[in-house]
Amino acid sequence: MKAIHHITISAALAAMTVFTACGARNSGDWVMTSSHGSNAPTDFTEAAESAVNGVVSIKSYATARQRQSYGGYSGDPFFDFFFGTPRQQQPRQQQGQQQEQPRGLGSGVILSQDGYIVTNNHVIEGADRLEVTLNDNSTYNARVIGTDPVTDVALIKISAEGLHVIPMGNSDDLRIGQWVLAVGNPFGFTSTVTAGIVSAKARGMGGNAQRRGTMGIESYIQTDAAVNPGNSGGALVNTAGELVGINTAIYSETGSYVGYSFAIPTSIVSKVVSDLKEYGSVQRAVLGITFMELTPQLAKEKGITAVNDGIFVAEVSDRSAAMEAGIKEGDVITAINGVATHNTAQLQGEISKYSPGDKISVEYLRDNKKHTASVTFRNAQGTTAVTKTSDFSALGCALKELSAEKMREMQLSSGVEVTGLTAGKFRDAGIKNGFVILDINNARVRTPDDVEEIYNAIMKSGDSDKVMFITGIYPTGRKVYYAVDLSSSDEK
Repeated sequence: MKAIHHITISAALAAMTVFTACGARNSGDWVMTSSHGSNAPTDFTEAAESAVNGVVSIKSYATARQRQSYGGYSGDPFFDFFFGTPRQQQPRQQQGQQQEQPRGLGSGVILSQDGYIVTNNHVIEGADRLEVTLNDNSTYNARVIGTDPVTDVALIKISAEGLHVIPMGNSDDLRIGQWVLAVGNPFGFTSTVTAGIVSAKARGMGGNAQRRGTMGIESYIQTDAAVNPGNSGGALVNTAGELVGINTAIYSETGSYVGYSFAIPTSIVSKVVSDLKEYGSVQRAVLGITFMELTPQLAKEKGITAVNDGIFVAEVSDRSAAMEAGIKEGDVITAINGVATHNTAQLQGEISKYSPGDKISVEYLRDNKKHTASVTFRNAQGTTAVTKTSDFSALGCALKELSAEKMREMQLSSGVEVTGLTAGKFRDAGIKNGFVILDINNARVRTPDDVEEIYNAIMKSGDSDKVMFITGIYPTGRKVYYAVDLSSSDEK
């Protein structure tokens, strides 16, 4: 049975042992140009020679303790193939030691002269340190600017100047059958270039998002350019040397390339990285419907004869953009801003280009008659606010592990005490000094690191409501429950 595989190479495979820019651009600028489509040359040499200097190798490292869980992927055979399993670790170190270990190897694409690099979220997820190597073998440590698990895009930065930049092309201009090049580090072979054609656009892959446990947006460019483990985060470019996608997955029963590869289009990537740079999180537009693809069986059941496909609205959410625009259950959405939406991938791909507050048109059928509605997108909270990501310090407190003496006194087996409260999320929720956290979101808390890990997991999730549900106890023995709202937004 074939499965979707992300294409980051494990540290173990790395022992077996990017795609670059055309012209230089102003520092910090991400350039959008139009791809050449069918008029592009079929000689790949200039594009390839230019491209390899703009793709980098990304090595991730984590402590042995953190490599045990892989951010929730433990026990997944596909993830074990790419990243290794706990059985492949070095002999256990002495108690208390946490030795840094190689975790994986992927690729990234330089977006600006001053060191912004786009890659896949799964390339950097769970890493304590990121090491970026350019095509000239110079090496830098990178910091994470922002991540978006929903689209599997991450933005990182190195401290460098005058880097070679791949100009941002327009993936919407790609045509089926057009030549493209994939550049990355498959199996650790740096600056590898392969060629293929665009096999399909707005391709969904179904179970991939479900297997990862996320609400993944899937609207990929499908190609037959050969990519393999290590290509994750690398560049897909047209023959003019313009970036049109970020390679992210393959469809395979072995974990290696067998003919199908998938890239996130730049129409999505450019929006995500701009939001991550400006806000730290993606400003995701929400239409506010529950839907299914229109099938012949569904069309017959509902008496729909005017179209053969589209997006059937099963339910409209309260306080949503769709409800405000007058869209109703039973409508069939056929286009977003004039772009056809024959399937889920096309709908997701179009909506992902917009932000809360953006106004677009939605074409739909009701009783087999065409209608057009003007829609103002909202966010997951039903507003047009800008959502900003805060770090762990936003809780506004210090945390310390309970001493053995205090655990005996309070008759507890574990817990984390809140001290030094300042202005922040905890104080806003009513938590006071001395409160002992027992569990958060039904997960037992034993150390301050546990609290921070849960916080980070909530903030990186695709959930619309980012809340800590905390169970704890005060020294008096009074058990208390708090709901801590982690969202942060500014009204437009």
